[in-house]
Amino acid sequence: MLAIDSSSWIAYLQGEQGSDTDLVEQTLKDRQGVLPPVVLSELFSDPNLSDDLRSYLLDLPLLIIQAGYWERVGSLRAKMLEKKLKAKLADSMIVQSCVDHGVPLVSRDLDFKNFLKVTKFTLFITP
Repeated sequence: MLAIDSSSWIAYLQGEQGSDTDLVEQTLKDRQGVLPPVVLSELFSDPNLSDDLRSYLLDLPLLIIQAGYWERVGSLRAKMLEKKLKAKLADSMIVQSCVDHGVPLVSRDLDFKNFLKVTKFTLFITP
């Protein structure tokens, strides 16, 4: 399984080329793509999202929020802020979802690299 961040989804849907979009395409072909709940919310925030894409996204497996998730998100973000690292709340939530499920994340957002300094998870990043 592979969690796909909004940045890679958007690039993929816009037909952009890159190692992340190649990975997204292969992951979807293999039916291994999953969505952190925050990513689904971010994608649904597009007022121009088509009904077909909306239905497609809803058919993808969603990483379930587990007991204690909100506390773990807060603790993760606190560790980041203590080290003076950028830690958007949404990014913290995405990373914690991936950590909780042991699922790698693919993204174009370089901010995720900072999380590797305080927690262990697999990140495929394409600048």
